[in-house]
Amino acid sequence: MKTKRLSVIEARKLVSELIFQVLTERICVREAIKLFPPDIQDPSIQCASYALVHYDADSELRKDPDYAQEQDDYLEMIGFILREGNTLTENIMINYNKYHDMALIPHSKSIMGWFKSLIRFTI
Repeated sequence: MKTKRLSVIEARKLVSELIFQVLTERICVREAIKLFPPDIQDPSIQCASYALVHYDADSELRKDPDYAQEQDDYLEMIGFILREGNTLTENIMINYNKYHDMALIPHSKSIMGWFKSLIRFTI
């Protein structure tokens, strides 16, 4: 079965919905990232991936209600920007630039996707 490749704008909208599902606790961060569209190399989507990972990693810090609210608002802002299909602003992307090469965006299940996954772990 051949899957339709999404445009960058469609992929951003999908990622936005995944962010909102995490914020409303319908899915966990790990599941959301597994559902990211495969093989999309968009910096905004890569930033969203790291924002979700950061959100998940801060579970201890999120016990502080003020910190949790600030982080929720930030992730919500990212979700609203992506929902419109827009690129994240430069000030948001600067926070995550150093992580872009290591984004955990899934690859397609094709032979090329398998090679891309293999290369990511050998570099």
